[in-house]
Amino acid sequence: MTNHDTRQQFLFDGTDIRGEITSLSSSYKAIVNQQQYPETVATLFGQFLVAASLLSARLKYSGIVTIQAMGSGALTTVMAECAEGSKLRGIVRGEFNGLNKAHKLSDFLGSATLAITIEPENGERYQGIVPMDADNLSDCLEHYFNQSEQLPTQIKISADTNIASGVMVQQMPSRQAQEKTTADWAHVASLMKTLQPEEQLTLSHIDQLYRLFHEEGVRVFEPKDLHFFCSCSRHRTERALLSIGQEEVIDIYKQEGVVAITCEFCAEQYHFDKKQIDAMFKGEKSLLH
Repeated sequence: MTNHDTRQQFLFDGTDIRGEITSLSSSYKAIVNQQQYPETVATLFGQFLVAASLLSARLKYSGIVTIQAMGSGALTTVMAECAEGSKLRGIVRGEFNGLNKAHKLSDFLGSATLAITIEPENGERYQGIVPMDADNLSDCLEHYFNQSEQLPTQIKISADTNIASGVMVQQMPSRQAQEKTTADWAHVASLMKTLQPEEQLTLSHIDQLYRLFHEEGVRVFEPKDLHFFCSCSRHRTERALLSIGQEEVIDIYKQEGVVAITCEFCAEQYHFDKKQIDAMFKGEKSLLH
């Protein structure tokens, strides 16, 4: 595979069907290595990162797409986001022990819901929530689009510990004759069902699309690079401490000798001594800026 850490859009000529295909490697491993997740948790997380990448392609303008599962099982949260169509980050929260043989979503999350949040840079925030009743993320996402947006959708997502890959096709609202639209979609959807996980993890984007749709008229657009990016900063950390309040921050300092905050997304650490804490609450500029 030669399309690591990219996403490409594609269209079917003569139809109103569009698609996206993405593959993650370095960006995926950069996040997983920070957190040291077990293999089964890492592969589930990789699927969420792929989903965030695929869904971000639907944004016409700059913004953030977040996909988050909230469960009652060993894992309580699996969250991935894609900002500006290319910046990926995410987190898994819960108890990781005993998940070595977990396979279905319910093995990880128990009873769970899936929330998809779209936050355009200039526009209204939108969130859709559906129950996670299927065994895998792909089927849950298809259910979301069919129920929340009434868009026929086929999604295939696969991941191992090195690569995570996904393909999504959607039937967009069409002005064509209903019979043709229905027939076109049925044909493309049936071809999508034949894609195997090992093909997604080993074939390039072009080879996957050729394998699936070589008899169709498919236009593939230039790839967009994807990468791990965390938006944490010392300034944001200071704002978080200010929201806690001076008394509590000073209590932490007295107990620990320093106030240390670790970003849960990238593991970056921010330290504050007494002089910096005093300056922060006096409204002075951080001494380390």
